[in-house]
Amino acid sequence: TQVEKRAVRESAESAGARDVFLIKEPMAAAIGADLPITEPTSNIVVDIGAGTTEVAVISLAGTVYSRSVRVGGDKMDEAIVQHIKRKYNLLIGLQTAELIKVTVGNAYPTDEPECIEVKGRDLVTGIPKILTIDSEEVRKAISEQVETIVETVRIALEQTPPELSADVVDKGIVLTGGGALLKNIDVLLREETRLPITITDDPLTTVAIGAGKTLDNFSLLRQIMVT
Repeated sequence: TQVEKRAVRESAESAGARDVFLIKEPMAAAIGADLPITEPTSNIVVDIGAGTTEVAVISLAGTVYSRSVRVGGDKMDEAIVQHIKRKYNLLIGLQTAELIKVTVGNAYPTDEPECIEVKGRDLVTGIPKILTIDSEEVRKAISEQVETIVETVRIALEQTPPELSADVVDKGIVLTGGGALLKNIDVLLREETRLPITITDDPLTTVAIGAGKTLDNFSLLRQIMVT
């Protein structure tokens, strides 16, 4: 929104920045992933961050379609906290939930579930307690958030202009952001879309790398910056 743009700009200026340029996060991710964004072909980027998931179709240094949903890693952590609270009357913190997600979290069913010990406070007795949960249980706990991400990608594909769809079939979708590290999220998206899915080499830093590259190419920055 315009309010969010202004807030980001003012934060940068108050930190001492002389000039502030805004670019869209998926665009920065595409640049960080070395995608040919200035060519007349389509590039689909899915950036799964902590607070939001952003999907963009990029071509000729412009955004053909973009959509942002307020679902990301944080919502998954909250879902794990609530699941364990409801099922086991055990209270855990968000950091513990994130550890569970990173360690045994999975977006796709597996034949050999992994297990993890969870420490928390029993809500009935008030005494610390340890229990063991497996990856299949975690997968079900975060299934609503994962399905929202899949549906957002599906909508983006439906909105992609027909003349760019052929490129998508060949090049597929690029995943970035911390959420791209969720185990088998690429497998699930591949099954749901029947398209090639690629995770960037370092999903956590792809956006930052793209922003840095943009500063080294002012002519590109002028094409993609948000006014």
